[in-house]
Amino acid sequence: MPQIKDIVRLLEQYAPLAYQESYDNAGLQTGNLNDEVTGVLLTLDCTEAVIEEAVKKGCNMVVAHHPVIFKGIKSLTGKSYVERTIIKAIRNNVAIYASHTNLDSVHNGVNAKIAEKLELKNIKVLSKKPHTLMQLAFFVPVADTEKVLKAVHEAGAGQIGEYNDCSFQVQGTGRFTPSENADPTIGEKGKPEQVQENRIEMVFPAFKQHKIMDALLQVHPYEEVAHYLTLLENPNQEVGIGMLGELENELTEEAFLDYLKVKMNLQGLRFTTIGNKPVKKVAVCGGAGSFLIKDAIRSGADVLVTGDVKYHEFFDADGRLMIADIGHYESEVYTKEIFYDTISKNFPNFAVYLSEINTNPIRYTY
Repeated sequence: MPQIKDIVRLLEQYAPLAYQESYDNAGLQTGNLNDEVTGVLLTLDCTEAVIEEAVKKGCNMVVAHHPVIFKGIKSLTGKSYVERTIIKAIRNNVAIYASHTNLDSVHNGVNAKIAEKLELKNIKVLSKKPHTLMQLAFFVPVADTEKVLKAVHEAGAGQIGEYNDCSFQVQGTGRFTPSENADPTIGEKGKPEQVQENRIEMVFPAFKQHKIMDALLQVHPYEEVAHYLTLLENPNQEVGIGMLGELENELTEEAFLDYLKVKMNLQGLRFTTIGNKPVKKVAVCGGAGSFLIKDAIRSGADVLVTGDVKYHEFFDADGRLMIADIGHYESEVYTKEIFYDTISKNFPNFAVYLSEINTNPIRYTY
């Protein structure tokens, strides 16, 4: 049986914690990493009822999108649902793991799931994150180039979109003089040396820096490895908030709203109008996405589908796009399917359940 740390490792390969927002608290919140997993229950929110459901189903791990521990906790006395949920989880030896804004930020995360539900085509990240990529340049003897390249590629360098093992190299002459205290692989102490070397350049996710540098230094033949590391301004094409895509066929405003209700299984929604213009290009953001209104307008989107839009924020649409507020829960509830597909594909030999509990605290009347 896998251990909790195996599930955690898998989920963090899918949605690295490095991509969570600074205010967030994703990751393992209760539980022992070395415990064997008896079953996993998947939910949007972790509540007392969800912990009870996990126990009844024989699951000792709950994977949620929203962290139950989000703000600072100074005591555990049961005075709030958060404290009671944590106490119940600890008493029943149930681990709680949350994949939150990191799952919002990856290209195959929350917003890709909404795009899938709406059957959007040609999808791409709406607001791409800068400062998440680094460039590595290093110098290596020609004869050792392939060995070193293999090591750094295996550590995660040189992947750009759907292309792996990407690098650029140019050959030149390296010059150096080893000191009396050096232990040179090539050349002699105190004597100038020239070596035909390749300059290698590649890009990688910044959070993999230490792993990649360890691989480079371990396999490189030189005692001192000449290299440069640069944090890039380039927006990461696969990391960011929101998603942009297109409908197969354009729809009228009214037809699109009906389509949205069906595809997202909505009881209702709030929306602005764009004057009976056709809807073709759709921006989406799970949860509270009103901060993306300007990005959606700049992208040429006809509509922004999101949740938690405040009254005055609806004015920001300014007749330039439709805002369709479908609700926070409704926009993110299908994250459970992401967890299910990822875990069951990699660990098919134990039970993975979708929670049957509707954790939405909002009810509707007509």
